[in-house]
Amino acid sequence: MDASLALQYAIIAVAVVASAWVVLKKQFPGPLRKARVALALPMLREDRAPWIRGLGRWIAPPGLTTGKTCGGCDGCG
Repeated sequence: MDASLALQYAIIAVAVVASAWVVLKKQFPGPLRKARVALALPMLREDRAPWIRGLGRWIAPPGLTTGKTCGGCDGCG
């Protein structure tokens, strides 16, 4: 395979993955949050290497806030 064709396929693959991520975030926020929690929890154990725990913190979803104090979009609840 030609190098330029491989580069083209790689760019298309990145675009497809990014598009799928946006659709998941917009259409399925609940299941996506549960999947991120399920992936991150085993990585956050104390006996793991520091770089694995850092990866787990990066994968973990942000904490949920309730009430008017979050300053967000008022879309809660």
